[in-house]
Amino acid sequence: MKRIYSLIAIFILLLCLSGCISTRHAEVVTTTQPTYTFTMFLCRDTGILVSPLITDNISCLHDYTLQVRQMRMLESAEIIVCSGAGLENFMQDLIPSQKYLINASTGIDLLCSAHTHDHSESAHHSHESDPHIWLSPLNAKIMASNIAEGLCQSFPQHEKSIKNNLNTLHAELDELYSYGLSQLSQISSRELITFHDGFSYFAQCFDLTIVESIEEESGSEASASQLIDLIEIVRENNLMAIFTETNGSAAAAQIISAETGIPIFTLDLGISGDNYFHAMYKNIDTIKEALG
Repeated sequence: MKRIYSLIAIFILLLCLSGCISTRHAEVVTTTQPTYTFTMFLCRDTGILVSPLITDNISCLHDYTLQVRQMRMLESAEIIVCSGAGLENFMQDLIPSQKYLINASTGIDLLCSAHTHDHSESAHHSHESDPHIWLSPLNAKIMASNIAEGLCQSFPQHEKSIKNNLNTLHAELDELYSYGLSQLSQISSRELITFHDGFSYFAQCFDLTIVESIEEESGSEASASQLIDLIEIVRENNLMAIFTETNGSAAAAQIISAETGIPIFTLDLGISGDNYFHAMYKNIDTIKEALG
């Protein structure tokens, strides 16, 4: 009987230890998939615990609402890594003031974002900074450097490892950039229509032109007049494809495709879901296939 009680006690102890391990708080919390990819890379072989805040499959953060679990992550983290450039403005008031915040966008030249929902003369255009900076590998290198600098300040005992990891990460981003230049250098067309106003940095980096970008969200789909204008743009410019966004709406794109006969392809903002590098290589290959 004593043996049984001993085994039960050991079992309960293991359950408790397991629970302690599973609820261990993150030292570093990152807001998006790109910042998570970069921070994880930089923290290799350091023992620094890194966790992503937003893991939902979403196309943007405009109307995102943090869950209680995510707010607790912000409260318990020692360091919070933000993409910056206004992307996380919706959660500014939720970040504890005493937290050390790393802004990955520092030093990046921001492009203007023009959200368009109607092409009539009375259309409203709201101009603000485009926060999708990671879609340029050149910007991603600056983001990685900013994150590395913040990590070195917080974990000086790991400075050597972090800097070595940064050099390797920069090399991989250079390889990504070179791959994009090579694959897209000889495509037949360099003009795109996208159904998310978020690919400007990608286009700038690889010498592409976004003829029109439509910010189409649930409840604010493209109007009939807008669809007519877009169909005319496709025909006037002899565009070869329409590009929607992963997790975004494709309703208007399907109408335009049916009217013009051009195919629809899907690009990935890389803000959530898959690994940053996988999303970027896939985007390059998709554009090569669509416009090659």
